[in-house]
Amino acid sequence: MMFERDNEVLALQIGRPLRARSTVLRRCHLGLPIVAEVPPLLDTGEPFPTRYWLTCPLAHRRIARIEGRGGVRAAQAKVALDRALGDALDAAHVRYARGRDALLPSDAAHRPTGGVGGSSGGVKCLHAHYADFAAGNDNPIGRDVHEAIREPRCEVPCVTSIDGRLERNPDWREPADDDRAS
Repeated sequence: MMFERDNEVLALQIGRPLRARSTVLRRCHLGLPIVAEVPPLLDTGEPFPTRYWLTCPLAHRRIARIEGRGGVRAAQAKVALDRALGDALDAAHVRYARGRDALLPSDAAHRPTGGVGGSSGGVKCLHAHYADFAAGNDNPIGRDVHEAIREPRCEVPCVTSIDGRLERNPDWREPADDDRAS
C-alpha cells in the first residue's frame, strides 16, 4: 500500500533522499502527498526551519512559474501596501515558529530560526507559504497562491508502483487543458 511507503513516495516527488522521516499532511485526489511535515531537527541533528514541505510536482511547477514572473516581489509589495495583510502575515510567521519550536526537545543544542520557511519576516518563498496554507494553517500569502493555482488535479499519478517498486511515473504530465497558473 502506498501510505505505508509515504517516505519513499516523498523522496521520489522531491527528487532526492529525505533528510528525516516526514509525515504526509495533505493528499491529492489520487492519494499522493501534496504537503509533508518535516521535523525541526534532521536525522543529522541539523536544525531545519521549514516545517511544511511542498512535495506535489504539479503545485511546485505552477508556483515556480509564479515566482519566475516576480511573484515574491509582488506578494511583498502587496503586504507593504495593506497593513491588515501584513499583520496577518506576521501572525502566520509567529504561529509557524511557535509550532515548530514546540516540537524541539528542551535540551536541543541547535534550533531552527525564523517563521514560514525560515524567513525573518515578509515573503521569502511562495512554495513555503503555500505548503503552510495547504497543511491547514492560516497563511494569507499561501491562500493567495492557492487561489492562483487552485487544487492540484493530475490525470495520472506522479509516482506509481511498477512490479512492487515505486518510481516517478514516466506518463505524468501537467494537465494540458488546464490554464491554472500558466
